[in-house]
Amino acid sequence: MRRLTISIDDDLADTFDRFMQQKGYQNRSEAFRDLLRGELDRDSLNHGGAHHCVAALSYVYNHHERQLAGRLAQIQHDHHDVTVSTMHAHLDHDNCIETMILRGHTQEVVQFAEALIAEKGVRHGKFNVIPVESESNGRAHHSHHHVHLRPHR
Repeated sequence: MRRLTISIDDDLADTFDRFMQQKGYQNRSEAFRDLLRGELDRDSLNHGGAHHCVAALSYVYNHHERQLAGRLAQIQHDHHDVTVSTMHAHLDHDNCIETMILRGHTQEVVQFAEALIAEKGVRHGKFNVIPVESESNGRAHHSHHHVHLRPHR
């Protein structure tokens, strides 16, 4: 591990210390590493550097909306190669939430999630992408790649 020394003004240092305490960090180094990792991940996603990712997609929809549940299921079946798991829960008489774990080529995962969120009748959607490295393990395993949960840098 390499040690870096940085200088910041007092107000920013105080703000950082409050942030660190609110988030429960034990030390500045770990808080800084997480912030830096997050920014590097965003930059990698924004500039096409992350070829593979894992992601969580959550969305709320009215299950009474005409044929919406069927359309959502069809979209998921059409993209079974990026869908790892789906959890469905009933929120009330009208609304359901689904949360999906996705994995694959970043561009395909993002396009799938954006298309699903944009589907008419989906009321709220949130999408969190985590860039990762991926490599084939050399064995035929349903043509899946093993994903290593390391930042792609």
